[in-house]
Amino acid sequence: MNRRRYLGATAGVVAGLTGCLDALDAPGDDSDGDGGDDGSPSVTAGDQRVVAETVAAGLEVPWGVAYRDGVLHLTERPGRVVRVADGRRQVVADLADSTAAEGEGGLLGLAFHPDDPDAATAYQTYDDGGLTNRIIALDAADGWSFEPLFDGIPGAPIHDGGRLLVRDGSLYATTGDAADEATAQDVDSLGGKVLRLTLDGEPHPDNPFGGAVFTYGHRNPQGLALLGGELYSTEHGPDTDDEINRLEAGGNYGWPEATGPSDSPEFVDPLASYTPTIAPGGAVVYPEDGAIEAWRGDLLFGTLVGQHLHRSRIRGDEVTEDERLFEGTFGRLRTTFIGADGHLHVVTSNRDGRGDPREGDDRIVRVRPE
Repeated sequence: MNRRRYLGATAGVVAGLTGCLDALDAPGDDSDGDGGDDGSPSVTAGDQRVVAETVAAGLEVPWGVAYRDGVLHLTERPGRVVRVADGRRQVVADLADSTAAEGEGGLLGLAFHPDDPDAATAYQTYDDGGLTNRIIALDAADGWSFEPLFDGIPGAPIHDGGRLLVRDGSLYATTGDAADEATAQDVDSLGGKVLRLTLDGEPHPDNPFGGAVFTYGHRNPQGLALLGGELYSTEHGPDTDDEINRLEAGGNYGWPEATGPSDSPEFVDPLASYTPTIAPGGAVVYPEDGAIEAWRGDLLFGTLVGQHLHRSRIRGDEVTEDERLFEGTFGRLRTTFIGADGHLHVVTSNRDGRGDPREGDDRIVRVRPE
């Protein structure tokens, strides 16, 4: 389908061995914007006042987010899986020795099996004589042991993708072009793609090219979200045209031949593209019954270069509203997710080597009505 149908300070290091518990601070942050009653930054959403409050701090480049039996788990890019509950952080799996946390690589996406809370998958960069990415299976019931589930994804210090999402018994993974642009147009390569696997790590039998590739022509997609039964991605462009894409099996999203909208029927156009670039991170759709009425059903994602929370309203085949929220307040924002309490949460990425860490970084911020 033609793409034009779809418009468009210094942080204290909180370290610990597996099994150690570390207290997490939860300071308010009133560094920018109007403050709520407790001094937390706030914005207006429709006729509601919305505040952003720090609920956990002292994390180190949190990346992937998932819930196990209602308890929040995150990956930290240096190679740890941490459990966050009741204001405390527990390292449950330390994979630093097997993780190559170089540049943008490391321990990235995280997802749990929908029917087995002891089974998780994570996206990991490792060094096997050269940087490579793989998806690993973790067994929480066996001391968080792990083994490779799907291997051979190109790796590099930049453009490693890394987002995981489970949907309808399938595991989706985003991969970057690993600084080799040509791989994105090669359906026999795993670079610059969105992959679809079975939960056992095999290429999904319904994939369009007979392997693991679901879509191709991507530069560095870092967000996956479901809206109305459709799968969407956020993607980093070069110096122009970051994108929101609706993913369709077999679709060619253009990179490196096209960025942003294209006149070629060969490529699927983005719903929206952003120049100057904002570097969109992980995305989530705000619940239809969420507490912030004006955001219901909207796509929300953090931005790294843009340093704001971004809201996009998707209606039919176009983005009808775009809004930047809490701009500059928390620095680089990586991953958004809906918490167990139903509120939007976002994690910072100020300790990733490209940010300006503040006291308490990295942190989890909850966004809720005042």
